Amino acid sequence: MSTKIFLNLPVKDVAAAQRFYTGLGYSINPQFTGENSACMVISEHITAMLLAEPHFKEFTTNEIAGTNTTEVILALSAESRAVVDEVADKALATGGSEPKAPQDHGFMYVRAFADPDGHHWELIWMDPAAVSG
Repeated sequence: MSTKIFLNLPVKDVAAAQRFYTGLGYSINPQFTGENSACMVISEHITAMLLAEPHFKEFTTNEIAGTNTTEVILALSAESRAVVDEVADKALATGGSEPKAPQDHGFMYVRAFADPDGHHWELIWMDPAAVSG
């Protein structure tokens, strides 16, 4: 059995977060979606729960990190440079922002975006010929 990743992200507006992420091409699993949360399917092995902030607070005693701090950078691989650009451009067109300029290292290409709630994402393509193993 392979390991799956379940992210839990606090959001100010669940419906707005759903619109943003479906605009990037991800789907919503209605079985685990309701008024206070939405289950976003990124891939077969990665799911993100978009939780209204009051609901998110039910899972932790810590404060929710503000948008002027970075708790984590969520990085996703992409099949090609073109897919990196396509998803990053969709993020910008649907209300996201670009926290830093694209990075081209020759063997690796990276673009970043922040969603409307300030969560920092990166899309990464690595040249298969440069990656061993």
